Amino acid sequence: MAELTVYLEKLPTLWHGEPMPITNVAAVVLDGVAPFELGVLCEAWGIDRRDSGGPSFDFAVCAPQPGRVTTSMGFALDVEHGLDRVAAADLVTVPAMPRNAPTPDSLIAALTDAYSRGARILSVCSGAFVLGDAGLLDGRQCTTHWLYTHELAKRFPQAEALRDVLYVDSDPIITSAGSAAGVDACLHLIRKEFGARAALSVARRMVVPPQREGGQAQFVETPITVSEADTLAPVLAWMQENLDTEMRVDDLAARAAMSPRTFARRFRAETGTTPHQWITSQRLLIAERLLEDSDAPIEMVASRTGFGTAAALRHHFVAARGTTPQAYRRTFTCTA
Repeated sequence: MAELTVYLEKLPTLWHGEPMPITNVAAVVLDGVAPFELGVLCEAWGIDRRDSGGPSFDFAVCAPQPGRVTTSMGFALDVEHGLDRVAAADLVTVPAMPRNAPTPDSLIAALTDAYSRGARILSVCSGAFVLGDAGLLDGRQCTTHWLYTHELAKRFPQAEALRDVLYVDSDPIITSAGSAAGVDACLHLIRKEFGARAALSVARRMVVPPQREGGQAQFVETPITVSEADTLAPVLAWMQENLDTEMRVDDLAARAAMSPRTFARRFRAETGTTPHQWITSQRLLIAERLLEDSDAPIEMVASRTGFGTAAALRHHFVAARGTTPQAYRRTFTCTA
């Protein structure tokens, strides 16, 4: 245990450079694992989607001791692989686990070794506590289910636990909130690694929206009255169809027959984000598809997506994606 503590103290200096490409994925389980969150990881990474334009991975579920692993719902899993499977993985995923159960030293060592060699590590919900035990959250922004963020911050004071986000990408560590936010984090990573087309293929098969930005609220307030007239659905549909036009909050509020302040408040209540952030996110998604599927000049992509100029598109693209439109096109283009 003393040797492991010394190793963890040195951990922040071990990893350098870019994460490795993802071809091999492991999901680690302990007794008490939540089956839904594990299912999210199996669905995202364990299905061959090459027939529909999506990626395929060498995927396996593993445990510190192969064999019977109990779940939080009372049934058990028969796990074939041990932690040697983690040593081969480019992405190690950790579903929701019991927050107060001790993390085995063998798993801590496996996770820290994976981190030091450049593997990505992704947690869903309370799986973040396992990453915290391994020292992987120190000095990073991170998240978990909103019910547990205070506990996460208290147990791991060197981490910056965020409550009101869906997921946090602090490469090579990605943490996500409860349940469905794990889907968002997985789609985010697939899009980041393989492009918008691949993420859309996976989302379509999972029958979920192709993209929710990580900074959105974990839960969305819903109006008490549920008639069509009391929602922004018609305005959102219009915005989706007219993203190439200038949109001002005052004009959108007038279209919804609301004051700008009421419109902004209702918009966040129904979407979990602001009008500006929603519009920018949707425009970026369209820009990605145009960059992948067409050879249209960057200026034309900027015009067709409502950014106006290539400089504006580049600014928003770099801020949101960490790369330029030109570099994204070179990486993910589908044109001959």
